[in-house]
Amino acid sequence: MKELLEKLLSEIPSLRANNADEAEQLRIKYLGKKGAITQLFEDFRNISADEKKLWGKPLNELKTLAQQKIEELKNSFNNTTSFSKQGNIDLSRPSDVLLNGAMHPLTLVENKINEIFMRIGFSVADGPEIEDDWHNFTALNFPENHPARDMQDTFFIKQSSPSLSLRTHTSSVQVRVMETEEPPIRMIMPGRVYRNEAVSARAHCFFHQVEGLYIDKDVTFADLKQTLQYFALEMFGNKTKIRLRPSYFPFTEISAEADVSCMFCKGKGCHICKHSGWVEILGCGMVDPAVLENCNINNNEYSGYAFGMGIERIAMLLYEINDLRLFSENDMRFLKQFASET
Repeated sequence: MKELLEKLLSEIPSLRANNADEAEQLRIKYLGKKGAITQLFEDFRNISADEKKLWGKPLNELKTLAQQKIEELKNSFNNTTSFSKQGNIDLSRPSDVLLNGAMHPLTLVENKINEIFMRIGFSVADGPEIEDDWHNFTALNFPENHPARDMQDTFFIKQSSPSLSLRTHTSSVQVRVMETEEPPIRMIMPGRVYRNEAVSARAHCFFHQVEGLYIDKDVTFADLKQTLQYFALEMFGNKTKIRLRPSYFPFTEISAEADVSCMFCKGKGCHICKHSGWVEILGCGMVDPAVLENCNINNNEYSGYAFGMGIERIAMLLYEINDLRLFSENDMRFLKQFASET
């Protein structure tokens, strides 16, 4: 048994076949019912227990080696076999047209937003989509049981300790940046966020945001306004105007909503702007001193502003898209319209 086993172990790796039929014959020769390896396993039953311990492992290795080698030989002829079954092939026949890919419209808009802010010194930061309560709520001035938490319809992860959820905004990345970076801080944070909302033409359970943060000495609301004016001109055209309306966010004080003059009717009034001449694009404000304190930044020495916008919102305005669901349905008829912008 020993001599035959050693002979087959050296013989199997050098097996060759010229076609699939020869490969099948090799399988029968070694692994068939009367094959050499099958016979070895029959002999293995009759040897003593001590010998079984000695030869059991090499015998299994031999069988595995033979199976792999013969399978490899068979696979090498599969393409040839399937080709021959097709009969004659017209090699002059034109191939199928391969459609060129293109960047998704949300990627195009996100890249443009990033480029605009990077030109004025902002860096790009990223963070996890599964967040703990501290980074998603508490550090941002959402105390436990605070009514402001009701503004966020959150996807909580059951039985998680500590409490985890899918992030409801990329403001959580702002907290992580402030905890790890020393001022001055000038960052934007693009990413996907999740809220438990009914899917419709105007709302979705997931969407994309870009948030911005600037922390330094003597930062004022005028700095925020100038930054947003620059962004609006670069994104929507050099005749764009902005206006700021008072609003409320737990993590900023003072807070505002930013509108731009309607790029379609030039402020005259149309169905896009609901005949107001203005279109809302983002929320913003001065970072609340409590948030700076939560992130171990001296709020007596430093101040800052923050802003956040929905990428889908910007894309819908730029491309006159009236249904939010189109961005996530992967309809090639919709996506191929943006190939020229890639």
